[in-house]
Amino acid sequence: MLHFDVRGSDAADASTIILSSGLGGSAAYWAPQMEALKARFRVVTYDHFGTGRSPGEVPEGYSISDMADEVMEIASGLGLTSFSFMGHAFGGLVGLDLALRFPERIEKIVLINAWAKADPHSGRCFDVRIALLENSGVPAFVKAQPLFLYPAIWMAENSARMEEEEKHALSHFQGRENILRRIAALRAFDIEDRLGDVTAPTLVVATKDDMLVPYSRSLQLGRALPDATLALFEFGAHAVNVVDPQAFNAAMLSFLNDR
Repeated sequence: MLHFDVRGSDAADASTIILSSGLGGSAAYWAPQMEALKARFRVVTYDHFGTGRSPGEVPEGYSISDMADEVMEIASGLGLTSFSFMGHAFGGLVGLDLALRFPERIEKIVLINAWAKADPHSGRCFDVRIALLENSGVPAFVKAQPLFLYPAIWMAENSARMEEEEKHALSHFQGRENILRRIAALRAFDIEDRLGDVTAPTLVVATKDDMLVPYSRSLQLGRALPDATLALFEFGAHAVNVVDPQAFNAAMLSFLNDR
């Protein structure tokens, strides 16, 4: 069972959007978007299985489709016949899987620094992160995490926040096996030859200074998805919705509100 929260509009005709974070798995990742979304949408956030308030042991062979099925359990439990979906990186892969397997249920999707198939550079980054975890331990793994998320200047200007995030990540670490199996799931994901089957209108968000996922992955999504809109930012790195929420939220709302 996944822990989830429902916030925002209680209007009978309000659209619902489900938000899915990246490898960290925390619903709290979306805090910079909540106020912008709540006025118009019913907003569902959740902690990924095996993380945060959704404890459990991620099984061997766990896949992106398994994660998408978990989202559908939330949607069915809420009685949703259709909904929009926004995913960051890992969460974006879940959105693509949902759009492929449940096209009649997905209204729109927003993909933030996502991919159809992991780039070799991203693989190198994950190799480094795994090596830190295996050879240097959890504290080193956690300390390195912001380097893959944020621009250097932003980290320098938010050092107190970096310290708080590190403390929180250490105290809520999802566990060695869970993190390794979740990384394996995202590395195994490959739908490059199926992107033309995604019919949902899609906003593809990318940043040129993302150190973890080259923005060429998003350019490919923008070219191959039948109904894609590309929002390419110069600055913001992997977590652009956190680094520059004002610009990100404007692009997000423009897309979601465009009927």
